[in-house]
Amino acid sequence: MLLTMMIRKCDMRRFWFWLCLLTPSMAMAQAPVMTWDFETVQENRFIEPASQIGDVIEGYWELAEGVHGKGLRLDGYTARVIREGNDAPRPGSEMTIQAWVALGEYPLNWCPVIATDSELDEGYRLLVGPYGQVSFQVAIDEQWITCASASETVPLRQWTHIAAVYQASESMTLYINGQKAFEMPIRGAMTFPKKTNLVLGMVASPARPSDTIRTWGTLKDYFGLAGILDEIKVFDAVLGADRIRQDFSQYQVGAPDIAPRRLPTVQRNAEGFGAFYTKLEYDPAWDRLWRVDADPDIAVFFDNSPVKLLFWRGVRYGPAWVSENENWMTDQSLETWGVGANDTEGCFEHMQDRHCRFSHVRMIESHEARAVIHWRYAPVSAHGNTWMPDPKTGWECWVDEYYTIYPDGAAIRKVSWNKGSTGRALQLQESLPVTQPGQSNEELLENHYVTVADYEYNMRDVSVDLRRQPDDWEKFYTVQRFNFKSQNKPFICFEPGNRMMVRHVPDGYNHFPVNQARCDGRWRKTLDRPSHTTSSPCSNPVIHEEGERLSWYALYGMNAMEMEGLIRLGRSWAFAPELTTKGAVVSKGYDRSERCYELEALSANPGPIEIQLAGSKESPVIHPALKIKNWNAKGARVLVNGEAFSDCKIGVHRQLNGTDLIVFIPINTSDPVTITLAPEA
Repeated sequence: MLLTMMIRKCDMRRFWFWLCLLTPSMAMAQAPVMTWDFETVQENRFIEPASQIGDVIEGYWELAEGVHGKGLRLDGYTARVIREGNDAPRPGSEMTIQAWVALGEYPLNWCPVIATDSELDEGYRLLVGPYGQVSFQVAIDEQWITCASASETVPLRQWTHIAAVYQASESMTLYINGQKAFEMPIRGAMTFPKKTNLVLGMVASPARPSDTIRTWGTLKDYFGLAGILDEIKVFDAVLGADRIRQDFSQYQVGAPDIAPRRLPTVQRNAEGFGAFYTKLEYDPAWDRLWRVDADPDIAVFFDNSPVKLLFWRGVRYGPAWVSENENWMTDQSLETWGVGANDTEGCFEHMQDRHCRFSHVRMIESHEARAVIHWRYAPVSAHGNTWMPDPKTGWECWVDEYYTIYPDGAAIRKVSWNKGSTGRALQLQESLPVTQPGQSNEELLENHYVTVADYEYNMRDVSVDLRRQPDDWEKFYTVQRFNFKSQNKPFICFEPGNRMMVRHVPDGYNHFPVNQARCDGRWRKTLDRPSHTTSSPCSNPVIHEEGERLSWYALYGMNAMEMEGLIRLGRSWAFAPELTTKGAVVSKGYDRSERCYELEALSANPGPIEIQLAGSKESPVIHPALKIKNWNAKGARVLVNGEAFSDCKIGVHRQLNGTDLIVFIPINTSDPVTITLAPEA
């Protein structure tokens, strides 16, 4: 009767403790010696129900719904539980561990659910691997003996029950969801370290990520489990298969409270074209790492298009074009590296600047006609060092990129740097499609993943099945379009003389974007994290020299045009129609680096001016932009071929030395065009 009353008053978690007190001969061997149920918190410590020991929880954590009552949500970056060594019972010749685990993504390498914190080969570990494997390890004779499962044993966003059983000189056994997964015989007994802490949910000491490409460009880091833990129990006895199956079956588990991760989705509330400061959100745990206030990012929206252009910390502020169905495309920065024996830190690039210490973005213009965004960065290595600092001044390589963005979903990228600051090895451009967590290459790209062309309308589809061939290197292609499985697809038009390299698409890499591990390259083996899927095509654009500065530029964008239309658009920029003027204005020529005609008013009140564009098949007039310096009026009235044109976009950019007028005219023709501008008071 007393036993029945106690069972009614106590939950199942305490049942074995009470049973142990009442009938020690029957139950003592099967009662846990340590339990973490995460039900009671006092002063940042979790209180074990039986012993009342309080274990410290470090980092960012919160309570969440567990398989029974509360569970512990870990952020994967900072959170872990510590059981002090003096309070941790030492296992004898038998031991069983049970735990419930639900993950949002896999750890960067093998990471403990529970492990002894020792630099020696002593103790035990119950681990989850970088592909969702489970491993039970015991140190015998100064080496780790491993009993492990296959990949993806722990599915994402589902509860998984793990049990590990050790019997000295007999066997190690691993159970998953109540079923025996693997068993192996062993010889010898565990060596256990003295007074060693136990760590839950994080590596005991910094470790390298798995699957890195350049080990010399990789550093050790702390990392942990990103998800929820519950009902972790350690027994000093062997639990049989029936008992483990029973313990698994006693909980009716649902889906854990772990949302699928997605790259930032921006809700468009503003009408029309424009650039806006904002704070883009990815995942609460990742967002919490950033020590920034409001408005660290920039979002650009376009007229009559769902496409977005984002300058976000998660891609180290390298601009990302986002389609209507949230497919992402970004691009490489200026990249360099050591040569031969000097290649000691891997690549120096914006992708390695995980805290954006050397990467910053600001808005220069934003009005109806265009936006201008300035991205400034220093290429850095995974070690946090900048490239080629001057031994006398400390100044290193810095790069300025200007994005002149127009309402039609296209922008000019201008990349500028100082002569002599980059060294011998240099890569200027590399297209980087980005996959969402859970998204495969095949879900992002068509089999013919990219189409390349020149300005003579010669086109070629490049298949994902292509293997590198000698004739795939350095062709004079000037246009590329990535064939996203989207209505709107990203494109680039380069200047004539560009050399484009096309090669096979690799599986992908997930050290970029978002990832905070300091490694120069990590192969993607699962789809749990955002990744970039390719490093092709790469281009060597035409480089311009002006004083001490070098620069290159190209026309970027995302739209629904077919290749013929993109080639025409590229020709309208690369072979812009000649311009002639009438009135108090002088032409400074066509500026490819801004995709506009530069003019300057000759008087404070220039009056009406007339501009003629010599459109032709070779030089079509597509969405021309005009910038008139010292316009010094609030706006302008626009006529096209003598008719009032109400669809044009007019912006006024006020500067210290005067007011400039910017006009964007959404027309598309191969015929000559006459444009008349009159000041508007």
